[in-house]
Amino acid sequence: MSDPALDVVEFVLTTHFYTEHRDLDENDLPPRFRQVFWSDDAADDAPGGVERPLKATDGVTRTATGVDRPWEAVSDLLFTQRTDFSGEISLTQPSMALEWYHDNAAADRIAGNPTLVAALEAADDLDAPVDHEEARDNVRPVQADRVWIDALLDEYFDEEEDAEMLDLVNVRAPEEIETTLDDLVLTGDQEDEIQKIVKAIEHREYLASIGLREIGKLLFVGPPGTGKTTVSRSLAHELGIPLVEVKMSMITSQYLGETAKNVEKTFEVAKRLSPCILFIDEFDSVAKTRRSDEHAALKRAVNTLLKSIDEVSLVRDEVLLIGATNHPDQLDAAAWRRFDEIVNFPKPDRDMRADILEVVTREMQIADFEPEAIADRTTGLTGSDLRMVLREAVLGALTEDRMTITQADVMEAVEDFEERDNLKNMDMIDGEGAEVLGETDGDRGSDDHDHDHGHDHGTADHAQD
Repeated sequence: MSDPALDVVEFVLTTHFYTEHRDLDENDLPPRFRQVFWSDDAADDAPGGVERPLKATDGVTRTATGVDRPWEAVSDLLFTQRTDFSGEISLTQPSMALEWYHDNAAADRIAGNPTLVAALEAADDLDAPVDHEEARDNVRPVQADRVWIDALLDEYFDEEEDAEMLDLVNVRAPEEIETTLDDLVLTGDQEDEIQKIVKAIEHREYLASIGLREIGKLLFVGPPGTGKTTVSRSLAHELGIPLVEVKMSMITSQYLGETAKNVEKTFEVAKRLSPCILFIDEFDSVAKTRRSDEHAALKRAVNTLLKSIDEVSLVRDEVLLIGATNHPDQLDAAAWRRFDEIVNFPKPDRDMRADILEVVTREMQIADFEPEAIADRTTGLTGSDLRMVLREAVLGALTEDRMTITQADVMEAVEDFEERDNLKNMDMIDGEGAEVLGETDGDRGSDDHDHDHGHDHGTADHAQD
């Protein structure tokens, strides 16, 4: 549980020492602190920054710490004072305050504040749990903050000319992504693939020094709901970098004449925001097998996309490219060759479904829960489908004013899901009624094709694609 006094003292200490030490920069501030001081006009050569001096007024301190009455939390401490006119909380004896913080804060908390680690290193009789550089590595870089992302987009892209383009590109800051890799059910092969990427990002300079620059271009292949999008988002959260997310079908369907230009702009956005992940969903919408009767604008878009993929590099540009497709059969050989890894996302088998159910229900109360029995009844369902089943079970229990669900509730939700799923396969014939047809790839979006391209991996997670 949070200690209001410790929260406020840490914030006031940070404002004091950051103001005093001009050699510290924005990456020495914990993200929750630097965001309250962010100014779009603070730096000439960057999209904003933090201007000195920093003042810990009541309002700013409340926003940064979440403490409703910050002055009341620290008013009995000997080293604090408050200016009534401005509402600023400050320190009468900074060294005493730093010693108090050192004695009361946990080591991992101190290690997450590079400004105070630097202050402890400079003190004669106080030790920091980590050195300053390690503390900076513990903090998400400023380039991953929402405020920095928005400022950069405003600086480099014209509001009128590029408004439509930026509407098609969704940029997520890592702080906005709630799903983590711990929330996913991954096979060993998929975990290995993620570790490869993490190591490649950590050792970019080494890879460049040995001439290995064509790395970090992945293609995720599998039916909807198997985790392609969620893994990409979770990876961005894990790495602490922005995710530039674009659906190619939006670009091609709404702005066909501008498709090639929009493809170039998408890659430009990613390079400006680097290090980042560029996630291109519905990749087949533009990179499908080329035919002689294709629209000329779409042909230009395909060529532009392939050229842009060739020119982007994880090692050089710090952009990890992930393409995703539900229809791998629509990609031609030229598109396949651009990716150094192909990751398959098939529907989960019985054991994977049981594991997914365990993960999704971690915070739920379920009487006599038997995930294996549910897994036996849900052949063919994806992680997204299973989450929907559990959601319906919870809502069904709430209609009976129950906050604890039962195995029977879940089984009933499975039956309801199967009925709704059948409705998707109903074929209306001349208004005379409907015939329930067998499931096809087109009905379920399940293109389970095997390809001899790259490596084949197992299924992924529980969330929606």
